[in-house]
Amino acid sequence: MVPSQYKLVFRVPPSHLEPCKQAVFAAGAGAYPGGMYDQVCFEVLGMDQFRPTDKSTPFLGKPGQLERVAEYRVETLCVGEDVMRNSVKALRKVHPYEQIVIEVVQLVDIEGSDFY
Repeated sequence: MVPSQYKLVFRVPPSHLEPCKQAVFAAGAGAYPGGMYDQVCFEVLGMDQFRPTDKSTPFLGKPGQLERVAEYRVETLCVGEDVMRNSVKALRKVHPYEQIVIEVVQLVDIEGSDFY
């Protein structure tokens, strides 16, 4: 039986792109079954918008001021729930934001398909 597979997606400022990727890779994310590929991810640069409130201590920006900043969106595969959970924990340790945008999507095996 193939372990559960998850897509891990997060956004990160350019200054922390590599440390965040290396943290999730060290936890097992980005490794495809069969051992032929590891440290696999997709990344794209985009713009994020937010306004910190007076209750925040933002890494970027000032409370009350609308911000638009460049961020990378990173997507990678986690094979197994333990890899997914450990990757999220590792990401939280190195990511600079107090509120991290993280998405975890469980992938569904469609009969006859092959994700890798």
